[in-house]
Amino acid sequence: MIKLLEGGAYLLNGCEIIADRGDALNEVKAKTGKGVSKEAAKQATIAYDILKAHNTSDNMDKLRIKFDKLTSHDITFVGIIQTARASGLEKFPIPYVLTNCHNSLCAVGGTINEDDHMFGLTCAKKYGGVYVPPHQAVIHQFAREILAGGGRMILGSDSHTRYGALGTMAMGEGGPELVKQLLNQTYDINMPGVVGVYLTGEPMKGVGPQDVALAIIGTVFKNGYVKNKVMEFVGPGVSSLSADFRIGIDVMTTETTCLSSIWRTDDEIKDFYEIHGRKEDYKELNPGEVAYYDGMIVVDLGKVKPMIAMPFHPSNTYTIEEVNQNLGDILAEVEKAALVSLDGAVHYSLQDKVRNGKFYVDQGIIAGCAGGGFENICAAADILKGQYIGADEFTLSVYPASTPIYMELIKNGCAATLMETGAILKTAFCGPCFGAGDTPANNAFSIRHSTRNFPNREGSKLQSGQISSVALMDARSIAATAANKGLLTPATDFDGTIGKYKYNFDSKIYANRVFDSKGVADPSVEIKFGPNIKDWPTMTELPENLLLRVVSEIHDPVTTTDELIPSGETSSYRSNPLGLAEFTLSRKDPKYVGLAKDIQVAQKAVMEGKCPLEVKPELKEIMATVQTQFPNAGEGNMGFGSTIFAVKPGDGSAREQAASCQKVLGGWANIANEYATKRYRSNLINWGMLPLLIKEGELPFANLDYIFFPGIRKAVEEKDAVIKAYAVKDGSLVEFEMTLGELTDEERQIILDGCLINYNRV
Repeated sequence: MIKLLEGGAYLLNGCEIIADRGDALNEVKAKTGKGVSKEAAKQATIAYDILKAHNTSDNMDKLRIKFDKLTSHDITFVGIIQTARASGLEKFPIPYVLTNCHNSLCAVGGTINEDDHMFGLTCAKKYGGVYVPPHQAVIHQFAREILAGGGRMILGSDSHTRYGALGTMAMGEGGPELVKQLLNQTYDINMPGVVGVYLTGEPMKGVGPQDVALAIIGTVFKNGYVKNKVMEFVGPGVSSLSADFRIGIDVMTTETTCLSSIWRTDDEIKDFYEIHGRKEDYKELNPGEVAYYDGMIVVDLGKVKPMIAMPFHPSNTYTIEEVNQNLGDILAEVEKAALVSLDGAVHYSLQDKVRNGKFYVDQGIIAGCAGGGFENICAAADILKGQYIGADEFTLSVYPASTPIYMELIKNGCAATLMETGAILKTAFCGPCFGAGDTPANNAFSIRHSTRNFPNREGSKLQSGQISSVALMDARSIAATAANKGLLTPATDFDGTIGKYKYNFDSKIYANRVFDSKGVADPSVEIKFGPNIKDWPTMTELPENLLLRVVSEIHDPVTTTDELIPSGETSSYRSNPLGLAEFTLSRKDPKYVGLAKDIQVAQKAVMEGKCPLEVKPELKEIMATVQTQFPNAGEGNMGFGSTIFAVKPGDGSAREQAASCQKVLGGWANIANEYATKRYRSNLINWGMLPLLIKEGELPFANLDYIFFPGIRKAVEEKDAVIKAYAVKDGSLVEFEMTLGELTDEERQIILDGCLINYNRV
């Protein structure tokens, strides 16, 4: 089904792979009649051409990217614009689209979310942006329909910013990276590796894009094969896939931890642009005659079967056939993993889902940027036609990804077909993907064509004794399961016809409702601020020396951004830095907030010109120990705060709040063996936090220990390869070493200044 090549590979004329062995270049020459170097072949990828066109430096190894367009949704754009305003924003310099698809459901008894929407509308008017009202479209569908273009680059403040199937290299990052673009700064990265994804064959009936995506994720996530690299989809199998099918695979590449994605384009994508009235935005993209890839994933589409990602990660993949045949063993493995993911906080078992040896689920969801596409929903309607979901526990909700898609489903009858079965059609909304919509009952099991299935991603709360869980599946197999009233069923068991429906895009829907400034700013507009919208608190520059207390120690193999700052109901506080910070690590380590605040009082005393040892008496003994070796450490040259240790933090969402919430509670650093994603590490840096790395093995400190960093400011300034630190233990100092990894000069200065806001004020 899927094969990974060890090492790199050459691709000849887009259709022949030559593994990078000792004689590979001779073989290339023999087959093409041309001599070529590896370096020249690296420059023949689609990705290289796009990155080169957007690089503002004269060095292709050190990229300084300027994007064509930006996009955010309503739990990120308030913080981004507030940060940019604090840094001197006067006008959006490039098109910036503000969609409202995450906080669409406004809180009962308050106006928190709608206040954020009005903030967005007035900012779009004042600074010259585009505002998409709630329920019109999810962020990524609007971008596909309106923003994407061949050879373009788009930056979004959502991790699933992926439009590679349409010929657009898109990246999801934390808010500060968008702030930089709004302030005419650049996105600075080393030239990423490019991994080819070579597709052959065509999918069998009943197999959908989520199946292919999950098969790839299950193969490459754990071994880091594509981590921080660009996935470039090539090969003859690409042309066997519709535009919607490619889009459905592409959006899920985020779950591999790759940096971005790009696909070769053809007439199928040309038709997509013509359907959307933008034929001028199409560009044919293909790799050169001889292109070199740093790795190659070979996918035989014809061998992919209906897949399921069991709780609690998109990479925990099996074929549905495997689950049904080995039910006991697989459920036992999931329950074993739950002991780690849930820390034993609640009892978790799936045994009650087994009836007469068959596995039954409680809920089906087809939604969002992954599942809510036109073809997915039409296929689900065909599979369910003439069936009904029953009057018992099982429910099915379908969320078309945009109002234009919804309108077409009404016109072609698929909406009626679904509603006749007992399914409910809802408006464009991302909530089911992050725990803010269709939260299942306690201990329920939900199958979803959405993007993630992390713990609590469906909305349950461990601190309230609740637990339910999500498995990811394709819309087709969700429909087949729904037709069997919740009995887990692969869509390949469906023996009817899955039709091919023509899509017609109605542009009037957006023209009549979306505010588009056409890039014209109106400085006279006054921004509307709701009472929940707060400014960022004052943050100080990095001091000469630091004393940090470890306030959380996490030894899970991976820590997600959902665990660092939960999604779901907390989203209403994304515009309130201090309010949101109260939820930091609340589901993973409920003691964190109190412990962070407990040491933060010392730093607040420093900022107010008071003695930190008076407000935090236990520091007297700690500082006395520090001064046995560092007598000059003390008044006027010390900073105080907290840090956390996690083995591999930052998998998942691009949300900057996973870092900023720690910062506003006095966090100065993270200590990790590895960072799961580039975007989380960037978020730490942009909020002035040290992204420290420590080698795997026994830690020289434990939770609640103090760590002293002498001369930390000088170490950052002088680019020290090693950061020396001292654990304060039993009246003595235990020396150990860490590193900061590679930092650009700008990133170092941001850390020195204390955060991106301070950097831009200096």
